[in-house]
Formats: sequence, structure tokens, C-alpha cells
Amino acid sequence: MPVEFLGIGGTNDGSETSPRTGASFDKDYTLRLARAHEDNGWDRVLFAYGSGSPEPAQVAAFVATKLDKLQILLAHRPNVSYPTFAAKTFATLDQISDGRLTVHFITGGTDHEQQREGDFLTKDERYDRTREYIGIVKKAWTSREPFDHEGTHYRFADFVSDTFPLQQPRIGVSFGGSSPAAYRAGGAEADIYALWGEPLAQTAEQIESVKQAARDAGRTDVPRIQVAFRPILGATEELAWEKAYRTVDAIKERTRGGTAALTRRHSLKNPENTGSQRLLALAEQGERFDRALWTPTAAATGGAGNSNALVGTPETVAQALLDYYDLGVDILSARGYHILNDAIDFGRYVIPIVREEVAKRDAARAEAEAKAQEPVRESISVDG
Repeated sequence: MPVEFLGIGGTNDGSETSPRTGASFDKDYTLRLARAHEDNGWDRVLFAYGSGSPEPAQVAAFVATKLDKLQILLAHRPNVSYPTFAAKTFATLDQISDGRLTVHFITGGTDHEQQREGDFLTKDERYDRTREYIGIVKKAWTSREPFDHEGTHYRFADFVSDTFPLQQPRIGVSFGGSSPAAYRAGGAEADIYALWGEPLAQTAEQIESVKQAARDAGRTDVPRIQVAFRPILGATEELAWEKAYRTVDAIKERTRGGTAALTRRHSLKNPENTGSQRLLALAEQGERFDRALWTPTAAATGGAGNSNALVGTPETVAQALLDYYDLGVDILSARGYHILNDAIDFGRYVIPIVREEVAKRDAARAEAEAKAQEPVRESISVDG
């Protein structure tokens, strides 16, 4: 199966290891970072959502008008707009980007962050709302006839859009989470299910949970699986590990005293969301897992978002990613702690190795399947 690479569409040069040097929305940097991904073999970038961050749909539209190939993954929180309005926004952006849009629906990991924009529902209520919201958006994208809706969270009458996606029948839907409620919602509605990087055994368990949720929802297909990591590369293993320890030191320095942006929206010790809890529990079990997975970066950030690292030479990190591909992961998400330079290095030195090895695996699989379908020739014995 084909493999895809997802990077980050940041709007400024700040990260967990260094403060930004300019405005929250630095247009020049935003475009330079997106172009670095497009020029170095990445398939798409994520435009993330934060309560105080630049509005990602407008940032994505800006980038889409400047670049020709790079695909867009747009993060969206259902609490910030009505689903019929959102459906038109996404359809318009899909037209602007010539059909390069996928939407990643975020239910919200912390009550505090959700409440910043007036969302006071409980976590389970938010998942229920997200599932209802996605269903409405899908119908708005595909229905040419007016329809009514009366659900738990939304009610309207006689809606029909005159703005449809370029992609037919609709735009792709991405979803993430590690709780049973997340599996149920995403298993039912998602085309892509996003996970944070965990050891291979735990990732396999989560993939099965997603598949089972899809079956329970009556689906005959299953979502594609995406897994996210923070690569830390070095020309040698020794240099990679030296860089890894420097990275953790820089994160700790940034978070000391609450100076980093992440501490304003995410608890470093007691996160509410299951995904972060899993990352912290894993960090307590040990620092290194499998071929290259390293947990101190997650521990230093309180398990905030995509925070487990893959450490090593480009060859080591590529082989680690291939281990996940062999589990059934075909979208590999990665962003470094030095966002621009790491996007270039990862694209130049890791992506080609993974793509080459995936092509070999696919060719071998196709050859084996072809042989299995060849007719069996019966040998005839003739007595002389």
C-alpha cells in the first residue's frame, strides 16, 4: 500500500525548545516552512488549532494559493462554528486548494482549553457532539436536496448548500484519540484515524480497537491509520543521542516556571486526555522501546500532543517507521523540534529510504499474490 508523510504547517518559528522570534502569524515563515515540505518529499502538512492561535482555515487558504502540490490537513474544533457553516468553509477551501484538503476534527483534550472559547460540555458529551457534527458536515457536502436535522446538539430545517467540495463525493475526514469514546466516534466516521507514537505492541492494540469500533458501527471498511512522532536525527547514533539529550534539556528549560506556551493549555503532570495519560504512563515504564522510540520528550512536555521521539541516524529512524508500516500504518506524521531545518533533513534523508523500502515490500507482495493465483498444473504419470 502507498505510504504518505504528514508534516506541520506552523505559523511561526517557535517550538517547545525555543521561543518564537516574530509574530504569531509570520507569513514569510509560514510559506517558507510549507514550501520546505513541498520541495522535500512530504505529502501534506497539518494546520493545527489552538484557542489563541491564528485561524487555521485562513492560513491554509493562504498557503494553498502559493503552492501547487502540498496537501492540507486542517484541524477543526466543532465548538467554534455551526456544522452547516463549517461544511461551506471546508468546501470553499477545497475549491481554493484544487481538491487538496482533508479535515481533522478535534473533540478537545482538556476542559480548560475548551472553556477558553465557551465550550463547557463534558468529555463524553463532546465526543457525542463531534460524531453528530461530522455526520451533518458529510451530508451537507453530498446532499443536493434540502434536509432537516434534529439531534442532541444541533437543530435546523431545510438546509441545502450551493457550495460543494471539488473532491467527490466528499472531503476526507480525519479523527484522533485513545479513549473508548474516541474509538467509537472515529471508528464510525473517520477515513483516517490518528494516533500518537507508542511502542509497536501498544500501537497494534490501538489499531485493533479502531477496527473493532468500525465493525461495531456497521462499516465494511476501516479507517487508514496515522501515527505521529518527533524525529531527532544525527549523522551517527552518538550524535543523534547527544542531540536528543540537548533537546530534553531545552524543553525543561522552556517549561520551567511556566514560560512555554504549552504550559498555558496543558498540565505537565495531570493531563485530562487519555492519549497524554498513556504517554506519561509509558514514560514511567522506561525511556527506550523497540528500535528507536524514546519517551523523555513526552515526559518533559507532560505528554502534550505528538511528543514521543524516534532517535537515531536517518537509516535507524527510517527502519523504525517501516516497523509501523508493517503493522498497517500508512500515514507517518513527523515534526522535529527545530521545525524548518528538521523538515528539510527528514525529507532529504528519511523519506527516500522509507519510500524505497515500501516499494520493495509492495512489489514482493504483488509478486507473491500473482503466484498464488496461478493455476495449479497437475502432473500426469505414464507407466512405460
